[in-house]
Amino acid sequence: MSFEDVPLAHGKDYQAQSVFEPENLLREARRQRGLPSVPVPRVAVLDPDGDIVRHLATTGRGSRHPGWACYHTEMWTTEVNGLELGVVGMAVGAPFAVLVAEQLAASGADLVVSVTSAGQIAELPRTPCFVLITDALRDEGTSLHYLPPGRWSHLDPTTADKLTGAFDTTPEPVLTGPSWTTDAPYRETATAIDTARGHGVLCVEMEAAALYAYAQARGRTVVCLAHVTNAMAVDGDDFEKGIDNGVHSALAVVGAVAGALIPA
Repeated sequence: MSFEDVPLAHGKDYQAQSVFEPENLLREARRQRGLPSVPVPRVAVLDPDGDIVRHLATTGRGSRHPGWACYHTEMWTTEVNGLELGVVGMAVGAPFAVLVAEQLAASGADLVVSVTSAGQIAELPRTPCFVLITDALRDEGTSLHYLPPGRWSHLDPTTADKLTGAFDTTPEPVLTGPSWTTDAPYRETATAIDTARGHGVLCVEMEAAALYAYAQARGRTVVCLAHVTNAMAVDGDDFEKGIDNGVHSALAVVGAVAGALIPA
């Protein structure tokens, strides 16, 4: 069977407007749940592991957004460096991350920053560390609904230029480079890892390729960061993010992105 036989290769019109838009769902969710029409913060954070939202909920540092109308998630708001952030947890994987990103944009967010856990592929100076993902290997299906088939999705070059020097004072180092986005973390075979390593990727995660494809197709600003914490747990003592599961470091990195991209 060739790729041409796969349904993902057919029925796409990349210039056409979708019949089902995020505004439709949000309108009905507000109606059914009696929610006020309150814009979300200009800066939104995708927190796939949920560490940030759990921290905000349990420490009192954040408050629940009253108008976030997503059927599947809650939003918690907090402030970093004078900017209000809206944080959505548990949006794991390419389809879910893009679903939420679409709804965030329709709800008033100008910038979406994704901070996801990632596995180490290349040799890195240290872990944990963050990687600003500049290019993402498209080993998932969601990006094919936004852009024609291709090997990579990319961080917008203008956005990348604005982030130059943004991380000079963050508590953990922020490297820059490509990642591998997979839909199937438990199919990270030696062959798949070697193939990704051959493309020069630093880490593997589950959202960036789709989020960057969405951003390009929709004209949105999205920045994807990987928090590299593990080497697939093959030697034990993996997945350690630091104090409070790395929440403070993650928020510092998000604050640096927002400070560089959102006018005061």
